Amino acid sequence: MAKKEEYTGVIRAFDMRKLDVRLMYYLIYAISLVFLVVCFFPLVWVVLSSFKTLKEFVKETTILPQQYQISSFLETWRSLKFSRYYVNSGISVAGSCICAVLFNGLFGYVLSRMKPAGHKVFEALVMWGLLIPSTMSIVPLFMRIARLHLTGSFVPLWLAMGANAFYVVLFRNFFDSLPNSLIEAAKIDGATDMRVFMQIAVPLSKSVVMVVILYAVTASWSDFLLPFLLLQNTKLETVMVKLFSLMRGAKINDVEMLRSIVFAIIPPIVLFIIFQKQITQVTIQSGIKG
Repeated sequence: MAKKEEYTGVIRAFDMRKLDVRLMYYLIYAISLVFLVVCFFPLVWVVLSSFKTLKEFVKETTILPQQYQISSFLETWRSLKFSRYYVNSGISVAGSCICAVLFNGLFGYVLSRMKPAGHKVFEALVMWGLLIPSTMSIVPLFMRIARLHLTGSFVPLWLAMGANAFYVVLFRNFFDSLPNSLIEAAKIDGATDMRVFMQIAVPLSKSVVMVVILYAVTASWSDFLLPFLLLQNTKLETVMVKLFSLMRGAKINDVEMLRSIVFAIIPPIVLFIIFQKQITQVTIQSGIKG
């Protein structure tokens, strides 16, 4: 029985016997490694430098700290009262995730399955929305929020996350792949469109829902401009707003600032490391279609 051919990605083991293929393979590998080092070096530098003392940070040129003391992080955490800002960011993230799944998912289901009159126009508007930077709409959005007297509240942040064109496209493309027999059988049994969405479409779309939640968590946690405009000078500042106020106020030293940055980047990094496989798979499977 012939030995089964081994594969290494898109390049077969047989192809690696060729000199030009091996050279190209190792060249691409080396270039990718260089990009990896360049991208990760700032993150590594911030984490390692945050372990240093202020004297060591100013005078020493080495990257590695002399000691790795977690107590310094705990002291900075307590002195800056970061737990309160973590709670504020958590509230913002939780509401944003709910709105991102509920509103965008429902809109994607309507475009995919219900197809009301004029749905092509709405689909075109959604696709055009992908081309418009979010910062272009920040001024009229803030003016409307101010007129509704919603400043100093998390509600506008939640609703803004519930109107995301990218999430709508992800949901619509996924719902397009659902078997028509399931939807038709539910309607024959007397289920309404809302019931079909909540009890059939959503449970079957757990993978894309999880990815949308991860995207929403990262976007909401790292968002700065709108939370800064809405929550500054209140007791509801998020972590990113607090970081800006720390840098602008200059009330802490450079090392404490680095530790604050580490506190801010830990949750998104941990989430991405845990769920990077699911994010990649669903993004490819539910890729944007014209």
